[in-house]
Amino acid sequence: MKVVVIGTRGIPNILGGVETHCEELFPRIAALGNDVTVIRRKPYVTPDNRITDYRGVHLIDIYAPHIKSLEAIVHTTLAVFRARRLHPDILHIHAIGPSLCAPLARLLGLRVVVTNHGPDYDRQKWGRLAKWVLRTGERLGTRYAHSVIVISRVIADILATKYGRTDTALIYNGVNTPVIATDRSYIDQIGVTKPYIFAMGRFVKEKGFHDLIDAYFRSGLARDYNLVLAGDSDHPDAYSRDLKQQAADAGVILTGFIKGEPLRQCLSHAALFAMPSYHEGLPIALLEAMSYGLDVAVSDIPANRIDALDPADYFPVGNVQAISDKLREKLALARHRVYDLSPYSWDNIARQTIDVYNSILNK
Repeated sequence: MKVVVIGTRGIPNILGGVETHCEELFPRIAALGNDVTVIRRKPYVTPDNRITDYRGVHLIDIYAPHIKSLEAIVHTTLAVFRARRLHPDILHIHAIGPSLCAPLARLLGLRVVVTNHGPDYDRQKWGRLAKWVLRTGERLGTRYAHSVIVISRVIADILATKYGRTDTALIYNGVNTPVIATDRSYIDQIGVTKPYIFAMGRFVKEKGFHDLIDAYFRSGLARDYNLVLAGDSDHPDAYSRDLKQQAADAGVILTGFIKGEPLRQCLSHAALFAMPSYHEGLPIALLEAMSYGLDVAVSDIPANRIDALDPADYFPVGNVQAISDKLREKLALARHRVYDLSPYSWDNIARQTIDVYNSILNK
C-alpha cells in the first residue's frame, strides 16, 4: 500500500504534537510493508534533519511560507498536488487546518483519511478569521474524508454532535516504554541544583505556562525546587517573549526545544510533571511523563481526563492559587507511580491505522 502524509510540519525532530505523532506512527506503518512518504515544510528542514529517508519513510520537502496564518494552508494545497503525482492509495491529512484541502484531494480522485487532533480553533493564539478558517477545515475534513480518525473520545463526541458523523475511528496518541536515564550530565549543565518540577510544550498562550510560572513564583517553592521548562515558540511573538522574561524573573530554567538524551534525563529525574494547558487534543507530553512514572499535576480540561489518572491529579484550569496548592500537595508526597498505558501502544496504533486504510480500499 502506498501512503502519502501531509498536514504535518515534518519529521524527524520537529517541535509539535502532530509531528511527534507522525514521527512515531509512520515508520511503524512503513515497517509493516507499506510505502510511506511524508511531505515536509521547508522552513522546518535544518542541516540536522536534511535527509530523504527516515526509518523507512520517504521525505519530500516543498515550499511553505513561514507565516503563522498562511503556512499550513499554502503548504497543504501544494502538497495535495504533489501527492497526486505520486499516485498514492491513501492520502492521510493531519489536523483540521490542513483538512480544508480534503475537498480538493477528493476532486483530484484521491482516497482521503483525516486525523482530527483536536479543535484548534480553541487555541488562544488565533484571531477571529483564523478561528473561522479552522472551523471550516474541521467541517470540510469531516464531510469529505473517506474516513476520519480521532485521537480522543472528546473529539469523537464533537464531530458526532456538530456534523452527525458517528463512524469516526478512535485511535489514541501513543507513548513508548522509556529507558530511564541514570546520567545527570545534561541536568547539571543547565543549572539544576535542586529537585525540580518539569513542564514542556510550545510557548503559546493556551499551554498556560504563564500560570505555572506565576504559581511557582507566588508559592515560594523556589527555595526548595527548581522549575524546568522545555520548549519554545514556532513563531516568536509578544507572548513568547513575555513568557521568557517572566521565566527569567522567576528563576525558571529554560532549556529550549529538546529531544533525545536531554529530554530523557529531564523526564527521568523530575520530582513532578506539570501541565497547565487550556487546550489539548490528547497530550503526548503527558503520556510521556506518565511512562516515566512521574507524579503529575494537570489542568482539568476534558482532553486531560485520561483513564489512568486520579481526581487528585487535577486542578481548575487557569486558577493560579489552585495550581500553587496542587504543586505543594504533590511535592509533599514525592512518589513514583505506575500507570496502565496499554491503550497507548504505538505498535497497536499503527495496526489500527492500517485497518482504517484497508477499510477504504476494500469498499
